[in-house]
Amino acid sequence: MTARTTFAAALSAALLASTAIAAPVKVGMITTLSGGGAGLGIDVRDGFMLALKQAGDAGAEVTLITEDDQQKPEVGVQLADKMIQSDNVDILTGIIFSNIALAVVPAAVKQGKFYLSPNAGPSQLAGKGCDPNYFNVAYQNDNQHEAAGEYANTLGYKNIFILAPNYPAGKDSLNGFKRFYKGELAGELYTKLGQTDFAAEIAQIKASGADSVFFFLPGGMGISFIKQFANADAGLPMMGPGFSFDQDVLGAVGDAALGAINTAQWSPDLDNEANKGFVAAFEAEYGRLPSVYASQGYDTAQLILSAQAAADIADHDAYHAALKAADFPSVRGSFKFGNNQHPIQNFYAREVVKRDDGVITNRIVGTAFENHVDAYAAECPMQ
Repeated sequence: MTARTTFAAALSAALLASTAIAAPVKVGMITTLSGGGAGLGIDVRDGFMLALKQAGDAGAEVTLITEDDQQKPEVGVQLADKMIQSDNVDILTGIIFSNIALAVVPAAVKQGKFYLSPNAGPSQLAGKGCDPNYFNVAYQNDNQHEAAGEYANTLGYKNIFILAPNYPAGKDSLNGFKRFYKGELAGELYTKLGQTDFAAEIAQIKASGADSVFFFLPGGMGISFIKQFANADAGLPMMGPGFSFDQDVLGAVGDAALGAINTAQWSPDLDNEANKGFVAAFEAEYGRLPSVYASQGYDTAQLILSAQAAADIADHDAYHAALKAADFPSVRGSFKFGNNQHPIQNFYAREVVKRDDGVITNRIVGTAFENHVDAYAAECPMQ
């Protein structure tokens, strides 16, 4: 065999290997697209799809099947079974609410499917229940609330009233807040998930002697609470995680949220090139500013695209290593996975402000944590 023939054969083999790495992947997105939490699922979906569109031919290699879980765990389980058994998806993603994630994820990963969470991060899946096939691309549920508790100390709050819905993420949220907050609690309440009338809770807050209020009430719950709290003229500063003062909420509540402090791992004004490009592209594509949920959906798709460029989905171990490497330019800037495959990342304090064009959004006013590791990572046996 001549040197030229040998070179040609080697080049041909390299091209074949390159083609194999670009093998198509099928992704099943189970998310909330109807009811009070629909805006959250829509933002995750839209951020994910924007990343695929921007990726061109590489994005075209990702087949996306999207279904509405209707915010019901039993529907989520049915959809996951269908996607795994009939659609033969390689990866599952999309779930917003932790009670649905806890119903779906353990069974899915046991069947050898990767689950990449663009939102829900229950403590049960971060510690002893961690799994090599489970990656959280967003946060662990406690994180934004831990950051709020830490920043409440910076703000000098001494007697705060805290409330959240009575479901896994709600419990994680208040536990996270209390883990770092050093003051007293004027009260602690768990509301019904999906509740929209908070007259009794607001009356209790006003009578408690609190100097401030911290709440985690996702989607429509938060919209209702902020409006009712403002109308009640409680005279207390509001504080919450980024979810409670995100773009899906701010457009609906308007000036009632101005001045509120919230904490998140991302903000539309975060100063890095990936984020500047994302915000501009999202606003151009959809006619609205992106939310935290949209940023998480976008990064989840970017993670998949980075793994696609490095490994064939048919090689499970290689694809796992490519996911774990997180070799993509996150809109958050600093981002890497810890031993439990949850992010190690910064958390910022944001203030709700009105731009010169009248759009209400957030701007960063401080940093609560740098390279924060969740509280459950030490319980995870993975290294």
